[in-house]
Amino acid sequence: MGMGPGHLRNIRRDSFLAIGLALLMGIAWTVRDHGALGALRLPDTDDLMRLQQIRDWLGGQAFTDLAQHRLGPAPGLQMHWSRLADLVPAALILAFTPLLGGHAAGVVAVVVSPLLLFAAMLIVVAAIARRLGQSGFVAVILGALAFPAITLFTPGRIDHHALQIVLVLSLLHACVGRGTLLQGAIAGTATVLSLVVGMETAPLLAVGGAAIALRWRLDGAAGQARMAGYATALLLGLSAAAVLFRSSGWNVAACDGFTAILWRAAMLAALAPAGMAVAGFATQSVAARTAVLIVAGGLALVGAAASAPACLHPYGQVDPLLARLWLAHVNEAQPLFAMPLGKAVAAGGMALVGLGAGIWFAWTTRTAAAWILLGFQATAVAVTLVQVRGAPLAALTAVPALAAMIAAARPRGPLALVLAWLAASGIAHAGLGDALTPAAPASATHGCTAVATAVRLAALPPGLVAAPIDFGPTLLATTRHRVLAGPYHRDTQGNRAMYDLFLSPTPQAEALARRWGVDYVALCKDGFAELGDRTKDRQLLAGSLMAGQVPPWLRQISAPGASTRVYTLTQPARRTTQ
Repeated sequence: MGMGPGHLRNIRRDSFLAIGLALLMGIAWTVRDHGALGALRLPDTDDLMRLQQIRDWLGGQAFTDLAQHRLGPAPGLQMHWSRLADLVPAALILAFTPLLGGHAAGVVAVVVSPLLLFAAMLIVVAAIARRLGQSGFVAVILGALAFPAITLFTPGRIDHHALQIVLVLSLLHACVGRGTLLQGAIAGTATVLSLVVGMETAPLLAVGGAAIALRWRLDGAAGQARMAGYATALLLGLSAAAVLFRSSGWNVAACDGFTAILWRAAMLAALAPAGMAVAGFATQSVAARTAVLIVAGGLALVGAAASAPACLHPYGQVDPLLARLWLAHVNEAQPLFAMPLGKAVAAGGMALVGLGAGIWFAWTTRTAAAWILLGFQATAVAVTLVQVRGAPLAALTAVPALAAMIAAARPRGPLALVLAWLAASGIAHAGLGDALTPAAPASATHGCTAVATAVRLAALPPGLVAAPIDFGPTLLATTRHRVLAGPYHRDTQGNRAMYDLFLSPTPQAEALARRWGVDYVALCKDGFAELGDRTKDRQLLAGSLMAGQVPPWLRQISAPGASTRVYTLTQPARRTTQ
């Protein structure tokens, strides 16, 4: 596709629309949530933890030190995260602190950071649609209505998911356009940065690599140019990332973040496109390139898998008890069709309609770009069927095909056009999902995420708190306390200790609390929904406290009737080195 005046004009128009829409929606979201945002009560536990990681870094913790030293048993937990996602919020805090003060600068950072990524996402989605011959204007509107993806771009959502989405869409954009050295370099850079951020998008990164390899096989000089840029960016980018983003957890024996194991596997896999790029200078024969693709790809993948088998199951080392009691109840880890009908419709409706549109679009156009788009869509939907965390990207990769569906409906009259827009709109599926979901009882306290509870705990002398898993990030972000448990799979020892404590008979629970050096125990009414009827067993610590029966080794220090009950041990804990 050429870069003539008309094309550039369309890009400018799409970009202005995307920025304007992101600004308008961002203002509306900020006004709606101004109370929570002003108090830095962020939407998700990961957003709170991200904010605390940034604070620790700006407060003097080393750039390379990603440990959360107040989480889990001493000396803390090596997080599987990356500093890459911290950079923009941290820069905003540093820029605005001299003008507004630390708290207000934090508010600016948590509001502006996701909206910048929201505008970027809409711009890239429009560019992908344009490359597929569809309306960028329609794509921007659909992207702005793409539930559940847009929930990751609302003010306060400073965790890494929005950044990952923009990077994957940038990869897709580079795969569907003309083959150039620059497009290959963009694809390779997006792949490296996405791996630095985390492993969640690895299946889609693999699809991008496969698409570039297949286009190299068939597209002659253009495919060679893209492959050369891709291979060069992969090798140089991975080498640079190993220096710039090597963290204190680099040598952790896991493939759940940017560790030495992941880096080694990625470097070995990158040898395949490097080999193809070198071979491509010697031949444009489809048969010869097919042989090179099979041999180089096969050797690189086998070598990567053999050298880093942990990368075949990056989150497979979770303790079986924790997998059953905690991970099996994490919303984003649920299979789509294991969810209640209303939630499944809301999460997957746009993606599934979009997959149907993508199949139709690829079959009718028979273009390489349309088949590549379908590959991304099908992979994202497959991930969603296994874990609903894939739904945001499944919705957004569907946008170009849905734009084509709307264009096809336009000549058929107003009714067909309205139905096409409704079918393509993620917000419409969310509304239908809400209608299919029974109303839940309202809660004014927000249970274990209630900041009022954390404020009361903040007034107490710093100590170690044993509390339900999801309370951990709130306590870390709002108090000086250490916490035993948090919603992170690497905190096996702390999370297991917390469950053992609450699920033990009260005499054994006392011994465990003193063994771990626990100073405070906190329990909220909805904090252990995953335990079911075990919270009614008064022989266990959780059931005893739920029933209001406080064992003699604990003393309640929270107000009577408080939604979260806080206890202190009646004697100082005898601390031991773990």
